[in-house]
Order: sequence, then structure tokens, then C-alpha cells
Amino acid sequence: MAEEEGIVTEQMEEASGGLCWLSVLSCLLLACCYVGSLYVWRSDLPRDHPAVIKRRFTSVLIVSGLSPLFVWAWREFTAVKTVSPLLALLGIRLEGFIPAIVLPLLLTMVLFLGPLMQLSMDSPWSFTDGVRVVLDPCFWTLCLSDMRWLRNQVVAPLTEELVFRACMLPMLVPCAGPSTAIFTCPLFFGVAHFHHVIELLRFRQGTLSGIFFSAVFQFSYTAVFGAYTAFIFIRTGHLIGPVLCHSFCNYMGFPAISTALEHPQRLAILSSYLMGVLLFFMLLFPLTSPSYYGVPTPVCSLTSSPSSLCFS
Repeated sequence: MAEEEGIVTEQMEEASGGLCWLSVLSCLLLACCYVGSLYVWRSDLPRDHPAVIKRRFTSVLIVSGLSPLFVWAWREFTAVKTVSPLLALLGIRLEGFIPAIVLPLLLTMVLFLGPLMQLSMDSPWSFTDGVRVVLDPCFWTLCLSDMRWLRNQVVAPLTEELVFRACMLPMLVPCAGPSTAIFTCPLFFGVAHFHHVIELLRFRQGTLSGIFFSAVFQFSYTAVFGAYTAFIFIRTGHLIGPVLCHSFCNYMGFPAISTALEHPQRLAILSSYLMGVLLFFMLLFPLTSPSYYGVPTPVCSLTSSPSSLCFS
């Protein structure tokens, strides 16, 4: 009897190991397809040229549109049982949609309290002027006609979150569990950003050591950010929250701490930085509580072992 139980346990471990290998390889293939789609067009122009951006929009939108097929094929091949339909696993659902729009973005803005304070102090506009600009249709017409704005604020956040969070996490959670998947998924996202090194070297934009340092920094930053949006996706079960947070972070950029240290109002700004970080960690779990979005979230239904991330 004990021998039979040992054989069954060994078979289950082998099956789990096979599932994990298949999941990791599927994610790697998906990441390669996404990055590869950026280089199917041969051009001597830099990445910020409108013609290059338009071509890359075409290829990356095609790959992103086909990316759910990776999840479907993975599910069919592995025979992993899913309670939720495919679109719900990808974070496309109506339950808890309004909180998913508001709360994760609010949480991210709290984290950026210092940079937002600094931005408001340095802005020549008053609050009412800013509101008028945002409500002006001409402002949005200009934004939508700017290829770099479209890339940074719309296409990149939408496609990257769809591919690197919504499609990868459902494949990683069944074998790794929610907690491990949060820190595994961003590795694909971070490595995918190494392709910028190719263009920096190609157009000789900096020294070799400077480019290497920039690549390491970008990998670290994108990996940390990817873990945060993966956390949001698992906790909320929605794609819209990570997309909006990604767009907001692209707009804000990395906090200019060195500038804050030299600012005439540095005490107030640095206090805002500190307060923002403290409030962020205090509100991290309350504002992402699955109770606002439906318990358990669809991606959490894929794990065999219950996790506190999915319920509290």
C-alpha cells in the first residue's frame, strides 16, 4: 500500500514538473514572439521615428491579438481544469470592473505622491487650468496624433499587460502558485526590455559601460514594476487595472529624486515621497482586496493550494 502511494506521489510530481516546464517554455516563446515582432521591419531609422512606431504598432498588435491562443493551446494541451472562461482568465470581465478602474490607479498615485507634489509645484498651470486642458478636445486630438504618446500611453501598456500579465500568469499559477508566479512573471518582462540595448548599440547612443548600466537598471526597474502589476492582476482578476497603472507610470517616469534633493521646497517634497511610500504599503492589501472584485478571482481558481493573496 505504501509502495503504491509512493508511486502515485512520484507520478504527480513528474506531472507537475512537466506542467511547469511547459508553462515556462510557453511564456518564453510568447515573450520572444512579442519582442521579435518589433524587429520584423528592417529600417535604419531610430525607434522614436513615427514610421517605425506605426510599423511596430501593426506587428505588436497582431501578436498581442493572437496571444490568447497561447493560453488556449496551453490549456488544451495540459488539460488543466478551468472554472472560468478564457476571457475571464485573461482579466476581461464585468464583475468588479469599476473598482478595478479606480482603486489600483489610486494606489499607484499614492505611491507617486512625492513626484506628483513636485510636478504640481513646478507646473506653471493652476489646478483649474489643468482641468480645462484635460477637458479640451484639442488636447486629446494632439495626443492621439502623437505616435510616441500613443505608444507610451496606450499601445505599450495595453499590449504588454495583455501578453506579460494576462496571458502568462494563468499559465504560471497552476504550477508555481500565485506568490511565486508574481515574482517569476516579471523576469520575462524584464528580459524582454533588453532589446533596447540593441538599438542603443546600433545608433551608438552612449558608451558601452553606460549602455550596460542602463540595461541593468531598466531590467531591475521593469522587473519590480512587473511584480507590482502581476500582484494587482492576481488580486483583482482584471486587466484594466494593470493597464492604467502602466500608462500612469509611463507618463510619470522614474522619480527624479536627485532633482527633489536640490529643489527649493525639498523638505515638503521629500516628506511627500516618504508619506507616499508609507501610505502605499498601508493601503496595498486593503485597496486590492479580492472582496471588491469577486472572490476568488479567475486566475486564483487555477491554483490547487489556497493562497492568502486570493482571499484577503
